[in-house]
Amino acid sequence: MAKRRRSCTLRWAKLLPCVVFAFVLTHWLFQTRHPKSHVQHVSVLQFCPSRVRRDIHPQKALALEEHTYTSDGLLIVNPNGPHPIFELMRDAEVEWRRKLARASKTLAEAVAEYRRRYGRAPPLGFDKWWDFVVKHDIPLPDEYDEIYNDIEPYWGLDPADVAKSIEEAEMRDSMFTLAKTSSNRGLEIVHSTFAGTDDSFRERTTAIIDLTREFGSDLPPMRIPFYPHDTPTMHTDWRIKQMALDAAKRGTTVKQSQLPPIIERGWKQSCPPDSPAWLNPPTLPSHDPSSPVIPESPKTFVATHQLAMDPCQHPSLLVTHGQFLAHDRGPYPQHTLVPCFSHSATLLHHDIRPPIPYDWTSGEDAETAGDVPWPQKVDERLDWRGRTTGIYASPTSLWVHAHRQRLVSLTNMMEGNVSILDVPMDASVPVGEPVQTPVARVNPAWMDVAYVDKPLSCEERAGTCQMFEKMFEFRRVQSRKEEGRYKFIIDVDGNGWSGRFKRLITSNALIFKATIYPEWYTSRIAEWVHYVPIQATYSDLYDAVAFFRIHDDAAAKIAAAGKDWSRQFWRKEDMSAYLYRLLLEYARVTSPDRESMSHQYG
Repeated sequence: MAKRRRSCTLRWAKLLPCVVFAFVLTHWLFQTRHPKSHVQHVSVLQFCPSRVRRDIHPQKALALEEHTYTSDGLLIVNPNGPHPIFELMRDAEVEWRRKLARASKTLAEAVAEYRRRYGRAPPLGFDKWWDFVVKHDIPLPDEYDEIYNDIEPYWGLDPADVAKSIEEAEMRDSMFTLAKTSSNRGLEIVHSTFAGTDDSFRERTTAIIDLTREFGSDLPPMRIPFYPHDTPTMHTDWRIKQMALDAAKRGTTVKQSQLPPIIERGWKQSCPPDSPAWLNPPTLPSHDPSSPVIPESPKTFVATHQLAMDPCQHPSLLVTHGQFLAHDRGPYPQHTLVPCFSHSATLLHHDIRPPIPYDWTSGEDAETAGDVPWPQKVDERLDWRGRTTGIYASPTSLWVHAHRQRLVSLTNMMEGNVSILDVPMDASVPVGEPVQTPVARVNPAWMDVAYVDKPLSCEERAGTCQMFEKMFEFRRVQSRKEEGRYKFIIDVDGNGWSGRFKRLITSNALIFKATIYPEWYTSRIAEWVHYVPIQATYSDLYDAVAFFRIHDDAAAKIAAAGKDWSRQFWRKEDMSAYLYRLLLEYARVTSPDRESMSHQYG
């Protein structure tokens, strides 16, 4: 009997380390306060015992190294550094607080800041614009760099040539002309070149004009060509734009006759000759459908979203997004810069972007529509439902490689692997090398992405609609109540900018956003504070989802901050303030006497 007891004791002694390790691991899982799901299996079962011990005893972790930040807006992951999202969130919050703190509080401060940033006096009417800002408590009254970026090139062009290009643009197909013609009237539609009915486009354009009702009579005279479709229309020649910017910097102008001729078509004509788009141009993919490929090395994340949208620095965008794939190599650029307003523009276009009130919401009806508070959201998969827009699917187009098709294909694949970074519990632990993980393991557990209804923007006779139906599952449209169950929702481009972002960020969900279209609010929002920026290649998508499934508190924090931002910074008054200032700048730069259209302070 004693011998049997001794044998049993020895067996328990041998098993003791395993029991202790199992207890510690169970305690660690409990501390995550995360419901059972595949994310635990991917991020925890892939930890080696030493990784688990470092997580539990961070003081024993190795000294952390720095990640690399590049001039094209990305962070390159150093495996010996912390998980990059810890760092990106921290730095973004610091910069956002600084931006809020340095905002001008008086007209004198606003004028001084304007001169410091842009090297000239504000436009005529700036004082009345400031009164509007004060009356409506507009935050961040200095952060209008998008207006400067859109307007500045025209300062380098002769005013007579600018007027001529406006006159020519007014006669193009599918164009409205907006005008302020007298002192007692506001902005209105005075001309249309639509061949048929323009009711839907007129309604959306009138919604923009409605933003000017309070100050329309104070605007100076102007005429604006407006292209009311989703897509941009003014493809830029880099040489022409750079010549105009150089002249503006010198305080001079160039005539249209001095501009270089357009000699070649293609998207790279919009890029500097020493950019990656020229030095390392991408190869157009074949027309055959294939599984989407995600770059695996090195791992990168978005640090500055607008820079990451630049196809000149990220030429892979030219062969992975419908905006560019629809034109293969790309169209011919415009022979000059045309001050035309439109709904959206990439960094290869020079369309001027007003704020678009399409699908605007105050958010007050969100809960009655089915949204629920964060703790009540029960589905931790990434949600997306949408239609087959983004590119016209013809037998000759490369539609199978466009942005929406790639998202749906990628997140529904059941073969192959995806590399995913482990998710340490805090920033004191090295993130390590990514781990190859079967997509069949993560896609069903992490992703709920699908097209809805039936194929659109395709050719029935040519069979592309049928190809859509064979390649993808089409589901019914989600109700707002169904959408409200999800913690994570991704917003992606359609034919142009996304009209649903306002509604999404006003909800209680954490919004992931992948886009190539900078918008009017880009300087007035902070990535990693108000939303999660995702590269248009989706190379960081799984890593971001993995991180926020584990770090629920961080996800809830950004979701709440995004909702608060929407209600404080994206009111109709905020859009009106932006449009007011944009129109003052536009009126000045298109005036034959620009100097007389400047504000004189003091």
